[in-house]
Amino acid sequence: MADLALSGPAGPRPKNRFSRANIFIYGTLLLVSVYYLLPLYVMVVTSLKGMPEIRLGNIFSPPVDITFEPWIKAWSSACTGLNCDGLSRGFWNSVRITIPSVILSIAVASVNGYALANWRFRGADLFFTILIFGAFIPYQVMIWPIVILLREMGLYTTLTGLVLVHTIFGMPILTLLFRNYFTSLPEELFKAARVDGAGFWGIYFRIMLPMSLPIFVVAMILQVTGIWNDFLFGVVYTKPDTYPMTVQLNNIVNSVQGVKEYNVNMAATLLTGLVPLIIYFVSGKLFVRGIAAGAVKG
Repeated sequence: MADLALSGPAGPRPKNRFSRANIFIYGTLLLVSVYYLLPLYVMVVTSLKGMPEIRLGNIFSPPVDITFEPWIKAWSSACTGLNCDGLSRGFWNSVRITIPSVILSIAVASVNGYALANWRFRGADLFFTILIFGAFIPYQVMIWPIVILLREMGLYTTLTGLVLVHTIFGMPILTLLFRNYFTSLPEELFKAARVDGAGFWGIYFRIMLPMSLPIFVVAMILQVTGIWNDFLFGVVYTKPDTYPMTVQLNNIVNSVQGVKEYNVNMAATLLTGLVPLIIYFVSGKLFVRGIAAGAVKG
């Protein structure tokens, strides 16, 4: 006992928190955080200022008199050409576009990925190769053919047509994600279910879906972010009455009528990005779990 006391504490020596490596890592992270958060800070403080205070020129100073009038105007009365109803109409159009597009694309892609991972069929590899190839085709190449297709179907400039476009373009990359995730699950579960007599849909709903919450969250975040932030498809395949929020934002910011109201523009930008930010904050942990569990492997 005395020998143990004289020999000193056992085990590895505690690491110094302020080592050069830690200082470099945390210093780099701090600089990167400031780089990305500074524009957001400027946008927030500018959106809470009145125009007389903005004209003083100090964009980094906090607002002296906080006002939410720019936010109200951006939402309900900012002008975009002939219309002066702000972002409210574009917001509801984006909701009507995003919700069905996300549900349809994830539902179809999850079944595709499940079939490609567990139910091998003749031509599966060719089908998967075509899907992967489709994921990397530039959108700009397909704009005009899709315009002709939607026009012939009577869906051009409608929200239904835009939902169809987002659903189709979202399926290739989502199928890849689901296929790789289902491949990472224990194959013994699938074989045991087959032995017990479960069929295609029984295994999908009773075994695969309960184990796949992280990858569904990954797919939802990717689709909501991509569809909500889309501008190209929104401006090409819709009309002023059905413009999504991003197109409305562009029209507000680039309006040439009257005085340029920077506080309203900043408030409109923050309102447009609010939905993806909320989804990221609410489901961020599940997103990381889905990525780590094999969403981008293979």
